Amino acid sequence: MSETAASAPLGRRLLYLLPLLLFAVVAGYFLWGLDSGRDPHAVPSAMIDKPVPEFDLPTIRGMTGPGLAAADLRGQGVTLVNFFASWCIPCRVEHPMLEKIVRDNGVRLVGINYKNKPEEARAWLAKLGNPYARIGADESGRVAIDWGVYGVPETFIVDNEGRIRYRQLGPLTPEAIRDTVMPLIRKLGS
Repeated sequence: MSETAASAPLGRRLLYLLPLLLFAVVAGYFLWGLDSGRDPHAVPSAMIDKPVPEFDLPTIRGMTGPGLAAADLRGQGVTLVNFFASWCIPCRVEHPMLEKIVRDNGVRLVGINYKNKPEEARAWLAKLGNPYARIGADESGRVAIDWGVYGVPETFIVDNEGRIRYRQLGPLTPEAIRDTVMPLIRKLGS
């Protein structure tokens, strides 16, 4: 009986320490996430250096011209693939930069219109201009899921072999174009 009586207080003490231990583990996890060497805005992509997912999308209903398929991204040189939508405010902000990168640098740009009503997408492109060599309509969002897209806009650099080499989460900025996108496009194109 003395063994049981002696172990009961120890068991109760351990039970009281369990919440403290659990708190320490959770706090440690969050502190690791705040580590100064880590970029909290960086969202890694499992698709980097992998072939583009297989897909075949029609163009936006009511538009003329070809849609976009995975085969269109192989053997065509370095290509920017931009996921966009007319309802996306950051896409509107990014749009003039896409037009500029095509106009000033001759970059091949294709678009994937994400979960957009065809009439709204057509009106948006008519108003803002259409810098895309080809556009595929991903009305269901399935292709975006296969690419690992979190939300629009997202832009990918695809090399001549059809491998994803870079992902820009959110709108392209002049700094991202100058410091990352154009240097990588030049490197991959040479």
